[in-house]
This record gives sequence, structure tokens and C-alpha cells, in this order.
Amino acid sequence: MAWTKSPQSLIDLFDKSVPPGANISRRKMFGYPAAFANGNLFIGLHQNDFIMRLSEQDRARYSAEFGERPFEPMVGRPMREYVRLPEELLADPRKRASWINLSLRYAETIAPKAKSPKRKHLPQPVNRSRA
Repeated sequence: MAWTKSPQSLIDLFDKSVPPGANISRRKMFGYPAAFANGNLFIGLHQNDFIMRLSEQDRARYSAEFGERPFEPMVGRPMREYVRLPEELLADPRKRASWINLSLRYAETIAPKAKSPKRKHLPQPVNRSRA
């Protein structure tokens, strides 16, 4: 299944929503814009969704306020700490910034991602069998 590109208006909104900070980096996740704190994804886009990562306590509060909005990049494969932002948050810069700040603070509490060691390419075994 091919994913659709995020609309430019959502990309622009994302760009305006990424808070400044020395520990924040931007790169793509799933081919979409994303922001990371200490190497941990905290906000991003996926198709027509703006997503963010929240602590268990903040997700409970979020669900109470906006309803259950889990993020599933593939049907049946939810990313357990991530939620999709509703139109109400997309339209309200102050509320959105407040929730994004909670997301950022949570990502900052998670241990930085360790860099994966580079894989060594081992030589292919020589097939010495005779026909």
C-alpha cells in the first residue's frame, strides 16, 4: 500500500510548530517530516496526520479531552505512545504548542537512542562443491 504525501498546509503547520532547542533535530521518519529530542521522535507527520508522543499520564488526559486517537502507520500496528492531533489542536496554536511542549518534555526524559553499530560485511563463503 502506497502512502500519500502530506498536504503542504500540514507541512507548513508542522514547520511552525517545531519548538526551538539545541537538543532538537529534524529528519524524516517514514519519509515524512519529524522532530526528535535526544534522538527520540516526539512529533511528526504521517500522510494527513500530525502525530505526537505522550507519556502514559498525558495520553490518558489527552484521550479524556479529545477521545481515543492512536496512531497506526499500518492498520493493526499502533505505535503505543503516539496519538494523532485532532482538527481542534491543529487550529489552535496555543493549545497545540502546550501539548507539543508536553511531548518534548516526555521525549527528553527518555534515554538517548544509541547509535547502531555499523555492520561489517563478511565475505561470502566459497562454494567448493563439485558437480
